[in-house]
Amino acid sequence: MIVSVVSMPAGTTTRTDLAEARDRLAASDFLLVDVQLPDEQASEAGPVVDGLGLAAEAPPWFGRAGEPARAQFLGDRAGLVVPVVDDGQVDHVHVLVTERHLITLHRGPAQPLESLLVRLGQESPPDTVSLLFLLLEEALDTFRRAAVADLLVVEDLEDEMFESRRPQQVYRLSQLRRRSALLHHYLLPYLQATDELINRRVLNRAFPEDRQRLAREFQHTGRLVLTDIQSLQEANRRAFASYSSLVSGEQNGVINRLAIVSTIFLPLTFITGYFGMNFTYLTDEMESRAVFWLLAVALQVVVLFGAMYVLHRTHIWRRLRDDGLDDD
Repeated sequence: MIVSVVSMPAGTTTRTDLAEARDRLAASDFLLVDVQLPDEQASEAGPVVDGLGLAAEAPPWFGRAGEPARAQFLGDRAGLVVPVVDDGQVDHVHVLVTERHLITLHRGPAQPLESLLVRLGQESPPDTVSLLFLLLEEALDTFRRAAVADLLVVEDLEDEMFESRRPQQVYRLSQLRRRSALLHHYLLPYLQATDELINRRVLNRAFPEDRQRLAREFQHTGRLVLTDIQSLQEANRRAFASYSSLVSGEQNGVINRLAIVSTIFLPLTFITGYFGMNFTYLTDEMESRAVFWLLAVALQVVVLFGAMYVLHRTHIWRRLRDDGLDDD
């Protein structure tokens, strides 16, 4: 377990234990406490909450493993479960904010908190609400960066399809489509929960104007990030449609070639079958075998050259040749 205490507004970070963090929470008016649990301790958040002296303030679900995204107003405080994207996976950071302090609890490293600590020296938030919105913006940035990076990969794959189509591209697109669905699946309920909290509690006359401005900016940023994810999903659908169009074009070319071959050999098959029949005329009226073979071969040659002439005059052969060059 790693407990980090950040003195605000100076932004000085120190590593400590639960007992010292509890004492500083009781003495300080503006403090950020971050608790990182090991990944294997999935159900041991209760002792942490008790150790920090937050049993009376924290909601029952605070720190619970597997808790979905949520935002709940608790009178003079608020509790949130914020989804973040870390190395392609979606994790959750539990947040408890009051007028005096902000507590975060998560399992394993959380990249938004690391970015937040870097920004504290530059932003110098005046209170815990401003600090909370900085954290929420950093969480949204993880979704934006993941969506933009995947969008660039999809566009590169689509360009590669027109140069050289490979089955691995479909598998990669399927992975990206699944990831975009995962981002949308976790972000949309979170934005709906925060919008409900903001619209009911924050955007009213009782809250200061600066906090209402922060809430509106967060809502606007959330909608932009959701649009980026939807653009990623649309790009995935477009790439799959492009792949299907390329496959259909190649199949049409193969079918056309088979149709031309069938057109050439169908008359030849008819002549071969006709002269293979045991009609009296064919067996008795022919003057010699030389005449029979000359007539049979001559008809086949005439039919073959006639078919080639028709293909040449209708430019079908040229189109097939150009299609073959394009495929190469």
